[in-house]
Amino acid sequence: MAKRPKAPRTTVTNRIPRQVYEDELFRLQAELVTLQEWVRSTGQRLVVIFEGRDAAGKGSTIKRVTQFLNPRVARIVALPAPNDRESTQWYFQRYVEQLPAAGEIVLFDRSWYNRAGVERVMGFVTNNEYHRFLHQCPLFERMLVEDGVLLRKYWFSVSDAEQEVRFRSRLRDPMRRWKLSPMDLESITRWEDYSRAKDQMLVHTDIPEAPWWIVESDDKRRARLNMISHLLSTIDYREVQRLPLRLPPRPASTGYVRPPRQDQNYVPDYAGGLLP
Repeated sequence: MAKRPKAPRTTVTNRIPRQVYEDELFRLQAELVTLQEWVRSTGQRLVVIFEGRDAAGKGSTIKRVTQFLNPRVARIVALPAPNDRESTQWYFQRYVEQLPAAGEIVLFDRSWYNRAGVERVMGFVTNNEYHRFLHQCPLFERMLVEDGVLLRKYWFSVSDAEQEVRFRSRLRDPMRRWKLSPMDLESITRWEDYSRAKDQMLVHTDIPEAPWWIVESDDKRRARLNMISHLLSTIDYREVQRLPLRLPPRPASTGYVRPPRQDQNYVPDYAGGLLP
């Protein structure tokens, strides 16, 4: 198997040292586990929206957020393009189906804001549909917040130079090439169009009940720490007292005999062949 190529040098200076980053990330992830238990035990509903340009670091941040969380409590939603039936529904309808029930966390890896971003820039939406979204979105989010949903929205901002570095890295890396699509690459030539669409989106949807928070993400380590720390600071959670657990004593054998190994199928010891 070919070796994975080294990523090209980033355009970022003054990067957070790896050990500092890893120590603080682990501390914040422990706090996320505490937050998760509070959400689960109190029946809260938490929605976190991750938006931003292609290669801005949304996916890698979501990965760190959920690394130690219970997938039955914290769920990632990354919807594909709508099918023919969904295209005829109320625009927010398929997103409503993904909202959390009591005791759940949902992280949207892109969300209903597709309409104000890629759909607007690429011409997948009419002017009427676009302006209807800008009108309805604040109303929709106010209803969520009024119903008790904890809604947090993050926009990951990356420079054009750093985005190109990350695109080139993905092009060279067979393990990450799947992250690139022709539409991703076209975002280079439509940089200013995306900038205008983002600015217009913020004007209409940055509301007091659900404000936008911008994450500078040229330095991915710094962006992850900043975003997670901020999320934790916006929620008045507390540590939940857990019932103490003790391993029970293993009971004495009652005569069970394991079937002969040759009677069952075992995965071959591939790893053993790697030893000298």
